[in-house]
Amino acid sequence: MTPQPNAPAISIETFKLPVGSPPVACVDIGGTKVAVNIVDEQGVRGKVAEPTATIGQADALGLQIIRLIGQSCAAAGVPVDRIARVGVASCGPFVLNQGLVELAAPNICGGQAGPARGLPNDWKTALLEAPLRAAFSHVRVENDGIGALEAERRWGALQVDGVPMAHCAYVTWSTGIGTGLCVDGHVLRGKNGNAGHAGHTFVVSNNDALCGCGNVGDVESLIAGNAIARRFAPHGFPDAASLFAAAYTGDARAAALVDDLCEVMGRMLYDLIATLDVQRISIGGSVYWHHRDHLLPKLRSVVHGKLPPLTDGIELVSAGLGERVGDFGALALVA
Repeated sequence: MTPQPNAPAISIETFKLPVGSPPVACVDIGGTKVAVNIVDEQGVRGKVAEPTATIGQADALGLQIIRLIGQSCAAAGVPVDRIARVGVASCGPFVLNQGLVELAAPNICGGQAGPARGLPNDWKTALLEAPLRAAFSHVRVENDGIGALEAERRWGALQVDGVPMAHCAYVTWSTGIGTGLCVDGHVLRGKNGNAGHAGHTFVVSNNDALCGCGNVGDVESLIAGNAIARRFAPHGFPDAASLFAAAYTGDARAAALVDDLCEVMGRMLYDLIATLDVQRISIGGSVYWHHRDHLLPKLRSVVHGKLPPLTDGIELVSAGLGERVGDFGALALVA
């Protein structure tokens, strides 16, 4: 497996739309926070962010985004009625209701796994596209894995000399586990826009963790950021940061747990490679990014040597857009 240097990351602070372009709103919805930027010919401005709404009625998230777009416009000095397009990169899965996207996201909708997960609502889905389309004329909603994939192919580590790679994937290891997939130059979406939910696949027989989707023992339930906290707090590691810190200082138990996490993620990556025959996978997300120097060699070692005709030459790399891949993902949908 040949290490491949990342493409140079561009700065979102210096990104501008072409002169004369109307402003657009970029929305990044994660399991823990929602962030909004306004982008126009003057650049990226007016960023606002707050915890993802999980209290109230099922339209609380949609109304939160509309409010945040208004706040972002105010901070940027842009009238809301000048917004030409709204791009939304969101965690999933999605459910289509009369052709409009609703979220069935395990870390947002408490009705998926029930009270055992502790979310303060019983939503089966959260309304998203319908309230946004009532407020704005042009709205594009995509899974955040697809948004990040498009951004990485356009500006990051999934392009070569400015040409997007035809066979590639983006993987996020964060609050949840998600992917964006591209084969033969085509971004894969599926019947409901849910292609790429590899975080809800099963790669080991461990079944000691409940995922927010209701699965027990899927990838996300075992290694996602919130899963690490739930699984290992009783062992003295209340979050991912404390677990990795202990592993770095030579704690054998912590190091073994990190190796187990990498085994699960590495198997998921191998399954993507074997299924899709991709050239390169870029990896981002908060859990991975803050520990990438430690995790990337381990993930490469899990994949390396397994069925060489499929894995020889495959490149696992860190996201070229770094911690801003979510911001760029929403931007890629409308820029």
